[in-house]
Amino acid sequence: MSFATAPSRQSLAEHLVRTRIAGDVATPRENNLSHYRKLSQGDRYFWFGLELGDRWTDEQDVLAVMADRCGVDDDPANRTGQDTIDPELTIDALDRAATRLRKAAEAGQRVLFATGHPGGLLDVHRKTAAAMRGAGCDIVRIPGGLTADEGGVFQFCDVAMLERGATLWHTHSAAPMAAILDALEAQGQPLPDLVVADHGWAGCAGQRGIDAIGYADCNDPALFIGEAEGTVSVTIPLDDHVIDPRFYDPLTAYLLDAAGLEPQP
Repeated sequence: MSFATAPSRQSLAEHLVRTRIAGDVATPRENNLSHYRKLSQGDRYFWFGLELGDRWTDEQDVLAVMADRCGVDDDPANRTGQDTIDPELTIDALDRAATRLRKAAEAGQRVLFATGHPGGLLDVHRKTAAAMRGAGCDIVRIPGGLTADEGGVFQFCDVAMLERGATLWHTHSAAPMAAILDALEAQGQPLPDLVVADHGWAGCAGQRGIDAIGYADCNDPALFIGEAEGTVSVTIPLDDHVIDPRFYDPLTAYLLDAAGLEPQP
């Protein structure tokens, strides 16, 4: 089913580049390479809840994955300036995610949404959750009273987030998702069939054996490695915090349309 608000593939690609969700993004090359290096050196902050062992100790292997799956420059000698995300790879990943969402909707599966980047991606997750609920999915209601990383794990508009001091918190940590999954198991509730998230929320779910769709920026290599290894089902490359969160609206509309989902008010 098509919806008037869903852009074509070409229109979406142009929009992604124009708004710098993809194309020449704001992330400095130096920052990307620094994160790739830290992941390869075993800094678990950059592993996003995945267990990478000693399989990614060569920084150049990490760069190769990021060039292939995200579209950053594959030249290791390029160490300054801005980096890139290939909009075609973004849309390819959206199509893969749509296939998994369609499967979940057709089966009425149990789905959990979460974000560590509420300033940029909250509405993307909220709209997707609403559409999945409208299609008959069981959207996971997280247990109350959960804490992680000196904050509370709460759910707003069907999306789990970390809150500290009445502020929704940007976090890469896997601890909030671990708290949710541990609490569900402790209460005898079924785990999700699918998690749609980002950062450590997605990585933790994938590491637990749950199908996980994750959004990831070009300086966050873990989820791309997780997809390469088969631990994460789909990783969608994009700048995860552009200047206006409404810029993500066409991306969300494309995703829902590709999945055959009806947008909800």
